[in-house]
Amino acid sequence: MEWAPSSLVRWLFDSRNGPSDRFLSRWIFLRALGVIYFSAFFSLVSQVRGLIGPEGILPASEYLKSVAEQLGHARYWYVPSVLWLSSGSHMLVGLCWVGMAAAVLVVFNIWPRGMLTICFVCFLSFVSAAGDFSGYQSDGMLLEAGFLSLFLAPGGFRPGFGETWPPVRAALYLLLWEWFRIYFESGVAKIAGGDPEWRNFTALDEYYQNGPLPTWIGWYAQHFPHWFHTATTFFTLALELVLIWAAFLPRPFRIALFFIVTPWQIAIILTANYTFLNYLVLILAFLLLDDRFLMRFVPTKWKQSLLGCPIALPTEPAPVAADQLSILAPSSSPSTGEVPASKNAPRDPWQSIRFCLAPLRVVLAAVLLMWIFYASTAQMVWMIGPAPLPTSPVTLLDPLRIANRYGLFAVMTRGRYEIEFQGSNDGQTWIAYPFRHKPQELDKPPRIYAPYQPRLDWNLWFASLGEWRDNPMVLRTQRHLLSNDLDVLALFATNPFPQGPPRQVRAVLWQYWFTSMAEKREHGLWWRRELLGLYAPAIQLGPDGKIIVTQWPETMPPHE
Repeated sequence: MEWAPSSLVRWLFDSRNGPSDRFLSRWIFLRALGVIYFSAFFSLVSQVRGLIGPEGILPASEYLKSVAEQLGHARYWYVPSVLWLSSGSHMLVGLCWVGMAAAVLVVFNIWPRGMLTICFVCFLSFVSAAGDFSGYQSDGMLLEAGFLSLFLAPGGFRPGFGETWPPVRAALYLLLWEWFRIYFESGVAKIAGGDPEWRNFTALDEYYQNGPLPTWIGWYAQHFPHWFHTATTFFTLALELVLIWAAFLPRPFRIALFFIVTPWQIAIILTANYTFLNYLVLILAFLLLDDRFLMRFVPTKWKQSLLGCPIALPTEPAPVAADQLSILAPSSSPSTGEVPASKNAPRDPWQSIRFCLAPLRVVLAAVLLMWIFYASTAQMVWMIGPAPLPTSPVTLLDPLRIANRYGLFAVMTRGRYEIEFQGSNDGQTWIAYPFRHKPQELDKPPRIYAPYQPRLDWNLWFASLGEWRDNPMVLRTQRHLLSNDLDVLALFATNPFPQGPPRQVRAVLWQYWFTSMAEKREHGLWWRRELLGLYAPAIQLGPDGKIIVTQWPETMPPHE
């Protein structure tokens, strides 16, 4: 291959020069991405009104109004969201339904580029306007992968395996770059954060108990011996800092790495509910594999229909040099899907238009993908140490959440704390509002429900590690419970005051622990807990509708 600048640009950014051995792995990845998008919107459709609706805890309308007053017309870039048109309940729910419908069409391989665009716009619209209920690393991971997938996906309405639309090579590289950074930057954060638990290999001693939303399998894993937790801590650091570099090695090493990280991610999914985060990391790893490897697992009856496609295997093993993920791979011939076969042959008008616009598409893809690569790489470099790199390209791209910095579990929590809302009509007898997902009842096993994400339950775990003044959603939730607001009550399992709202509402803080094996056998309890005190002020409504504080919380000892 001649490495002239123009040929290098075409090789990286022109789909017609994309790899011809990633059709099946791309097909699997995009179907799984559609499922993850669906799970994200499905989680939101029943929660979005209570979270950011007009009568929700943190209304999007209030946030958008504040942004508009501060930024003026620049608000459309720094808060990119279709909710600028309307942030009413119908718009919020409609946004989720449109996103779910588009995700289903992605799964069924119907106009994948168009449907992935709709999914991206709908999810970015929510994330940009949801304030404290969004902005998690999982949200950024999905948006980054979703945007890059627009360049990976084949064109056309029913593209099948997209044999005439190879993936843009740079998009494939950047998706694997995102996957690598999720691991490596998390490892760097664990070391750079200075948490002694990682340095002493004790970080996982109570990990299964203290994470945001545990599972019943995590309960059993917590009771494994200390050497097991020490070994898994060491392996976590080894994987994130050392083994993950095999992603840049030749094909056999990448395949071996796939079979290391995949069981690892499955184990995390079974022992903790991290929404769709681990599912996304799991499916990104499939891009390490090529069609020559994946065809071994395709049922025989399907292979016959695939043998006529470019993804078919040769009768003899391909040479080792045919590793098209390598930068040393030879350039493939341009696909004939967009190039007219003959000057004298009649041209389809749409095909001619595509052919004329091809150079512009290549230039646009090159600018966007190189921008993303610079922004993500600069942030990774800054994690390791200060470097004199321009910050404006990173800052300008930040609102789109498509070039993120990651760092999972840099600091481990030392205890499990749970905020519980309680109501009372006499100030003496308090009745708890039951949650749908987070730990509360002592005899109820923690469930597995990821990739579903209960955002209120999730946020309350983070809030429990700080003070109520830093988490206004807690007091706002109390205020809505005093009025029996239906949208907010829908975030809970049931309403303990169906006849009318309570006179007072308070938020208390508990500390939770897993029970021992003996305690569970004897009493059937999964949890034990201790009341630490009032987390936020107990409040009631005065005759004029204003909030009256009936009890202020006392200062609690530090907890993290």
